[in-house]
Formats: sequence, structure tokens, C-alpha cells
Amino acid sequence: MSDLNPLKAPPGTRLALMGNEAIARGVVESGIYVVTGYPGTPSSEVLMTIHEYGRDLDIYAEWAVNERVAFEVALGASLGGARSLVTMKGPGINVASDPILSAAYSGINGGLTILVADDPGPITTQTEQDSRWYAKLSKLPMLSPSSPQEAKDFTVISQLFSEDIMLPVILRTTTRVNHAVSEVVTGEASPPRKYREFRKDPPRYVRAGMAWNLERHKWLNNQLKIAEDLARKYGLNKVLGEGSACVVVEGVSYNYVAEVLDRVESWERKIKVIKVDMLYPIPRNFLLNSLSGCGKVLIVEELDPYLEESVKALLQEQDLRVEVFGKLNGYLPLEGELNTRVVSQAISRVLGYDIVKSSHSEAVKGFDVPSRPPPLCPGCPHRNSYIALLLGIAKAGYKRDEIPIFGDIGCYALSVNPPLNAIWTEHSMGASISMAMGLKVGGFSKPVVATIGDSTFFHAGLQPLIEAVNKRVDLLVLVLDNSVVAMTGHQSTPAWEVTESGRAAKPVDIVELLKSIGVDNLAVVDPFKIDEMISKVSEFIKKPGVNVIVAKAPCALLKVRREGVRSRYTVLSDKCVSCLACVRLTGCPALYIGDDNKVKISLDDCVGCGLCARYCPYKAIVEVKPHE
Repeated sequence: MSDLNPLKAPPGTRLALMGNEAIARGVVESGIYVVTGYPGTPSSEVLMTIHEYGRDLDIYAEWAVNERVAFEVALGASLGGARSLVTMKGPGINVASDPILSAAYSGINGGLTILVADDPGPITTQTEQDSRWYAKLSKLPMLSPSSPQEAKDFTVISQLFSEDIMLPVILRTTTRVNHAVSEVVTGEASPPRKYREFRKDPPRYVRAGMAWNLERHKWLNNQLKIAEDLARKYGLNKVLGEGSACVVVEGVSYNYVAEVLDRVESWERKIKVIKVDMLYPIPRNFLLNSLSGCGKVLIVEELDPYLEESVKALLQEQDLRVEVFGKLNGYLPLEGELNTRVVSQAISRVLGYDIVKSSHSEAVKGFDVPSRPPPLCPGCPHRNSYIALLLGIAKAGYKRDEIPIFGDIGCYALSVNPPLNAIWTEHSMGASISMAMGLKVGGFSKPVVATIGDSTFFHAGLQPLIEAVNKRVDLLVLVLDNSVVAMTGHQSTPAWEVTESGRAAKPVDIVELLKSIGVDNLAVVDPFKIDEMISKVSEFIKKPGVNVIVAKAPCALLKVRREGVRSRYTVLSDKCVSCLACVRLTGCPALYIGDDNKVKISLDDCVGCGLCARYCPYKAIVEVKPHE
């Protein structure tokens, strides 16, 4: 990023911005006042950018406890006339879907943008969810930018579009748009648009009236009729080039097509590129006009054949006999990200043009990168917690593989990897407790364990725990409390006293919350006091009822950033016998094997937790103070 503050740079400034940073700039340019969301890669940096660069701007920018609450906060602001934006990753829109669908019936007053970031690959997400279908399901307009510049511009357009059509507008991105960095030209900043008025109108805002709902559904369908005119008004949907060989494309896939066509001489006179920016409602008139004269059509999009199905249906409806190629007939894959190689092969096969290979693709051909699963960080308290859990299970007299350990979404899911091999499942936010309960009520006779982080517990773990307590299920729950939403970049939780924006908050204490639910047994342990935690696990796992252990210790990275490193550990080579016990038991990434086949410790990575020293049978690992 440029040294200039991206949120305060004057109009016309050229900045190198990440897509999410550009969206944050779009917040300022569109006069959005309320920005809320829940952390989720690849969407997190939008709010993080506002927190870092916009503290003195007149914007309410705060994380919410989950995506549903975040959306409802944004919706409430919008009903009062304030402009708002809510951010989430793909699975987050599942959490928020109930109020989103109802919001289509009530409509909005101030502009409301729903930013949902999907993750083809997938790179950091449990599924390759294609959230474009939510546009059809909810009947809400959806825009799809292809670059950081468009991400900023479409943020502004989405607000104007939203107010014109009186509906929330979904701004759907993917990882390569959110995290790509390119030049962005800034526009004029607008003053935040805040509350104006909110009038009582039960037929519009109360969904308990079925006759009202029928009328609002009719209203919604009528509103959607003006969407294509609005798209034209704001310069959405474009045609580049000309010819009977046509490519229909949207979002980040446009960049792959553009790069490939740059290798075709004078492609603008041979190939027509139809770029669809509004994915719902499908711009029928634009597509029919653009597809006129096309002999062959290649649909280039990632994940599902969303656009392909729409184009085929439109052509069939109009009885236009045009060959359409894409995912449904195997010309492009149904899974994973696209790239220039895949797109160039499809264009060559369908349109008949030989694509000149780039020097870059030739250079990287055959380059083999060794696989490396992501590890828990050096000094991570979760490593200690899972070691204590596994040893506690053994101390209680059970074999490791006979006690199911349900995992959840967060850093601690990395415990699935060697050497811990701990969790058996990782499904969705809060599911560890519900699924563990389900196994027990389904008839499983031995103990069952659920492990969940503090942020995930606040997000979606409270309700399933209430269910388990209410139904008197025998269950051991480990709440891994590291005081932060760590995996997505160290965002605040409801336990913080001051948020990233500097706003004073009233912290919610997990322990007091657990007491109020009425769990049968509750203990708070320090996972670095590993023997104590082992004993508590072996005790609680045999007790009837819902038993909860809160393993409380701060995230190692966060602690180091705040306090620095007070001590580190080193290996005495003359005592190391290369047994590798420290490596095999802890899996700490600060440990490595030197040229002499003996264990070494990277002093740049070591944070001084001492776990490796505990498991060295030859006392070859010793503490080193900074002054030594």
C-alpha cells in the first residue's frame, strides 16, 4: 500500500490497493456510515482497513458476534435511512440467510450492501460454496467486480443501486479480487449518511402477516423489473471486441480471459467478450443484444455453471440456436480456481484460435513445490491443550482412537495434522458441540469430547451448549480461549474492553456465561500448566453431565506483539541424540533438523513456551535469556 492513507487520499490519487482495501475506500466514497461484519478470510481486511486508517472518520465500524447479527445491525441502520455495509465470507451468508431473505420483502431506506467473499480453490474455506445462488434464492440484485478498481467502484454503485431499487444489494467477490493488489484511482469522498427517519409501517416491516407477505412479494418482483435499467444507468455490463466467436464472462474470470486474449493477434476484430457485471437479475436485454451474431459462445466462470445455465435458458426461450460451451459439457472444470492455462485451452478448443504460451508459464513448467500443511504457531496454547486432552484421555484409561474429538472452525482445527492427529471432525461454526451431542443421544456409549474456540463459542456455540445442558447429555467440552479471533488476523471478541475502533465496550465473560447456563462441572485451566490440565481432563471425562474446561491463555503471536519475547530455548548439540522426541510430540515449527541430523531451534521463531524442553528425555533443550 502507498504511504498515503487510502481512506483520506484526495480524489484522482493512484494507489496500489488490495481489493479489500479498495472496498474500504469505496465505503468512504459512498458515504456509508455503518460497517459491520464477522471476520472471515477473504473478506476480513475491509473492516480491518477502516479500523487502521479511519479511526477519526465519522464511521461506525465494528465486528459483530456473528454474520446474522451483523446483517441485522446493518439492516436496522438502513431502515432508519443510514447507509450501511456488512461483510462476510461465503459460509457467513448461510448464517445470515434467514434475515437476508426477509429483508427482500421489507426493502431498505438507506443503501445496504452485503459483501460476500467466496473462496474458489478452496484456499481457506471448508467448501467451495458458490454464493451466486443466494441472489436467485433471496431475489436480491448481485454485482460482481473483477478487480480492486471495480471493487471500489461497485461498492459506490451498490449503494446508489440499493437506494434506487429499495433493496439490499449483494456485492459478490472471490479471493483473487479481495486479495489482489493493483492500481486504484480514488474518487470523491462523501459525508456519511446517517439516520433520517423510521416510520411505523407493519405491512412492510412485520412478517407475521401472511397477506402482507404476499403483497410484499409482488412488490419485490416489480422492483426487480427496473434492475436492468439501473445497471445500464450505472455503466454495468460491457461488450469488448466484435465477431461471431463470443466469450461470456464475469468476475475475476474476466482477467484470465483478458490475459489469454492478449496473446491472440488483433483479437478485438475476431472475438466478442461479453462481461456481465450484474449477475441477478440476469440482464436479459443486454445478453440478447450482445449474443446477436454469435455462432459459438464460451461461458467462463468459476465454480458452478450459474451464468451458463442462465444463458442457455435465455437462448432456448428465444429459440436462438447458438452453440454454448462451458462447464456442463466439460470444457471448463466444475471445481477449483480457473487459471490462464485452463482458459486458453478452452478458448483454443471452442473458438479455434491457437494461443501463444507466455514465457512465464514456460518458466514455471515442472516446478515442484513440496507440500506443507499449515502448523499451529510456535508457542500456541492450543498445542498444549490438545496434548493435555490426548494424555488426559489416556490417563482416564481410554485409547486415543476410541474417544471421538469433535473440532470446530478456527486455528485449533490444525490439530488434525500430525503429530497431534487430534480432531475427528470440523464441520461448521459451533457444530462441535451439536454433533458431539448427537453422537451421544444416538447411542454412543463412551465419552465424547467437543473442542471449540472462544470466538466460535460466542458466534455459534452458546445455543448448542444450552441444548446439551437442557437435555442432560454427558459431554466434555473444551473451550480454547486465546482471547482473540486469531486465524483471520486477530480481531476482537465480545470479551474485549476496547474494540479496534477505540470504542469502549462492556466485556462478556465466558466463565460467567457458562455458569449462567448451568453446566454441571466447570474448570478454568492454564494449558501451559499441562499436568494440571491432564488431570482435569481425566477427571471430567468420566463425570456425568455437561462438563466444561476453559483452557485460557493468550494467542502466542498476539502476546509476542504486545510484550515481546522474554526468553527462548536452544539445543545443546552435545546432549542431543537425534531421537526427535521433541519434534514428534509437539510438531512445533520452530524446530528443525540441522546438517548434523540434530534438532535445532530457530531463534527467530521460538517464543519461549518450553514445551519442547518438557519432552526432551536427555535434557538437551535449555532456556536462554535475552542477555545470554
